[in-house]
Amino acid sequence: MIAASIVFAYLAVVLYIGIFAFRRYARRPDAEEFFVAGRSLGPAVFLLSLFGTNMTAFTILGSAGHAFGNGILTFGLMASASAFIIPLCLFLFGTRIWALGRRFGFITPVQMFRDRWDCGHIGTFIFVLQAALLVPYIIIGVMGGGTAIAAISGGAVPYWVGGAIVALVVMSYVFLGGMRGTAFVNAFQTVLFLSFGLAAVLFIGWRSGGFAGAMERIAASPDAWLLTRERVSPWYFFAYTLIPLSTITFPHISIFCLTARRMTEFKRTIILYPLCILAIWLPCVFLGVAANGMRDVPAIDAKLEARRALSAPVQSEAPGASRASEEARRAMAAPGATPADRAVLRRQAAGDDVVIVLLEHYSPIWLAGLLGAGIMAAVMASDSQILALSTMFTEDVFAYYGGKQRFGERAQVATGRAFVVLVTAAAYLIAMRAPQSIFDLAVQYAFTGYAALVPLLVGALFWRRSTKWGALAVAMWTAFVVLSVAVFQSLVPAPPPGRDVVAFTAGGVNVLSRVANGTMIFGLLPVVTATIGSSLLMWGVSLATPRTSAATVARYFQ
Repeated sequence: MIAASIVFAYLAVVLYIGIFAFRRYARRPDAEEFFVAGRSLGPAVFLLSLFGTNMTAFTILGSAGHAFGNGILTFGLMASASAFIIPLCLFLFGTRIWALGRRFGFITPVQMFRDRWDCGHIGTFIFVLQAALLVPYIIIGVMGGGTAIAAISGGAVPYWVGGAIVALVVMSYVFLGGMRGTAFVNAFQTVLFLSFGLAAVLFIGWRSGGFAGAMERIAASPDAWLLTRERVSPWYFFAYTLIPLSTITFPHISIFCLTARRMTEFKRTIILYPLCILAIWLPCVFLGVAANGMRDVPAIDAKLEARRALSAPVQSEAPGASRASEEARRAMAAPGATPADRAVLRRQAAGDDVVIVLLEHYSPIWLAGLLGAGIMAAVMASDSQILALSTMFTEDVFAYYGGKQRFGERAQVATGRAFVVLVTAAAYLIAMRAPQSIFDLAVQYAFTGYAALVPLLVGALFWRRSTKWGALAVAMWTAFVVLSVAVFQSLVPAPPPGRDVVAFTAGGVNVLSRVANGTMIFGLLPVVTATIGSSLLMWGVSLATPRTSAATVARYFQ
């Protein structure tokens, strides 16, 4: 509990930052100050908070957990593409969103879509879709908080209590400080978790006898594939390059682009963003891979045995294998084995807490607490998503349908705060029952859906001929794909690793398959089908439907 106490002290500091921002809001109590910080963030806060907003539990815990089970490939799949595509998207889309927000007073992307295409209820449908897609991303923040505090405290604080603590703290400073409080907290947290990455790698490497030894042990074991990319096809690798496209369509990122004081703030952000990605992704992936060679850590050894029990058929006890792992293999191969049995082993083998386990084993208590606070800094980036949902609800529903005119601006802010409470509570309840890992939950739902919405931005910002009916087709297609994946995965339990369940074939091609970490369509992630389909629909439907009024088009393309 000493390490956990240090983390709780960090949470208290974060809460105070929210209170400090609330005092700033009290000087100018209007909607623009609460939701976009008065469009006045300077270069340092803008860079740090924008990067921190995008680096959530998915990065710190999810990337290390994915690397623990998939090897060095994790860095190539996500970090390398993100370092190029995200800054490019900020340059192409973020700067234009900022300029249009300044010119027309937009606070949310839906406001821009409504104005650009002269659409009303279609904009409401887009809001509902964006809100539904953002919920999984908020959930992984609560999951990460529960996982981190439970691991740091050695189980003294249960997962459900840890998740509740993080949810309450995040809800409190978002409730009080709005966008300015969120930006200040994210800037502080970004400095903290960037420092954590370097410190964790150096300290764990030193205390564990060096990473070179861990890599040599992995290379000499059956797990040598963790250090290669032989098992991945180029098409599979390509599918992951589409995922960073989702960044700019996330409402919290689009809204954050509106907070910059000047256009020049984007210049520094675009230049430094790839370096920030390298500084956080490389240590996390490296720790996840190296953990496979640290069999002297009991918790890591138990995870590796559970992973082998999931994938290996029953066999005679191998030298060095624990009796528990042999019994687990036999239980998996027994005729009475159920999906629930596999689910138990899958939870045991999960790597979302692997970084914290290494810290707990190799670090003194006080340092584990400090580094644990660094982990919490990334885990708690769900604050921006919660604020984004609140902002969209108050602007795109409450204000759009007359609530602001009838009840005033203070009532609008109060409604936004009430929505913060409701969203946080819903995310917590769902997180307590979420069966997937942090990495897979984000990739299968949030990233897939938002990548498929990229044609909305392309059409609105750069294509004169785009229409509201094309936008509606994109939104409906995205909802169909994500909902279909969710239904399919609820009906077909996840198989053991390497044992795919083919649900539908055509002409000898596996069209729909259930795999251990999600769903495959034509052997690729759903993001490929979703993004290509939405692009074709925006193009085809827009050409087949009446043009947007010339006056509206002229306002955007002068």
